[in-house]
Amino acid sequence: MYYPQYRPRRFRRTENLRRMIRETRLSTDHLIYPMFVMPGKNIKNAVSSMPGVHQFSVDTLLKELQSVVELHIPAIILFGIPAQKNDKGSEAHAPQGVVQEAVGAVKDKYPQLVVITDVCLCEYTSHGHCGLLHKEEVDNDSTLDVLAKVAVSHARAGADMVAPSDMMDGRVMAIRHALDDTGFEQVAIMAYAAKYCSAFYGPFRDAADSAPQFGDRRGYQMDAANTDEAMREVELDIQEGADVVMVKPALAYLDIIHRVKKDFDRPVAAYNVSGEYSMIKAAAAQGWLDEQRAMMETLLAIRRAGADLILTYYAKEAAALLQ
Repeated sequence: MYYPQYRPRRFRRTENLRRMIRETRLSTDHLIYPMFVMPGKNIKNAVSSMPGVHQFSVDTLLKELQSVVELHIPAIILFGIPAQKNDKGSEAHAPQGVVQEAVGAVKDKYPQLVVITDVCLCEYTSHGHCGLLHKEEVDNDSTLDVLAKVAVSHARAGADMVAPSDMMDGRVMAIRHALDDTGFEQVAIMAYAAKYCSAFYGPFRDAADSAPQFGDRRGYQMDAANTDEAMREVELDIQEGADVVMVKPALAYLDIIHRVKKDFDRPVAAYNVSGEYSMIKAAAAQGWLDEQRAMMETLLAIRRAGADLILTYYAKEAAALLQ
């Protein structure tokens, strides 16, 4: 009888043997925790479509961050829900805006925590689109000045990194110039470089109250069929000054994450988005799968594809297991 000389199962027998040859590592160092902040006091509103996720006022956000820090999660990204919206999204760059207030409070209490801020207008505009409108079209170039103002206001509040998610052409360069011209050369940019128009954003739009009031975002977010276009988008953002490039969503676009990591010399982030999170939560609630195993397998797959950083609503639960 023939016996193979090389038996891969030899290193699968025990956990310690498996650990010794494990090719992909996942640690808390790779995690960024998305959080939603709104005006008010003592607010912790559950998001019905995202079990375990909440909208916080600044005071309750600070309380929640105690556990984030204790779990050694290095970074958060903040999304703002303003008290008022208008067609210009002017609350996005208000000096006393909710994100600006939250950034200052977080950096005062937890100076070691990396604070990233989402730079977009969809949460702040009454129409729910990511830029200023000309009739019913998003006007790219007039939006750039507003996005730059938002980024500077976040930097002035103390943000370590800004993350433009709007997908306007040229916004990374506009933001980089604005930050540099106002003395914030050290503030980094994490560009949503390949952000696809996706069905997986639905629960996020509940959490951030950011659904478009008419039409959709196909005119500025990427078509799901395209890969070469994603490479062009990433290259443009790097040329314009992006320090980190992001692919969003993650699970349906693992091939894009892999290509970006292979082709470009920049840290790559991937957003494990709300719909991806809620799918696992819903299936686990029905008893259809093991939530912890599905969570860790998903995050490991994103890492294996090439992501250096993972934005995930599972950050706390994953970090607790990784301890």
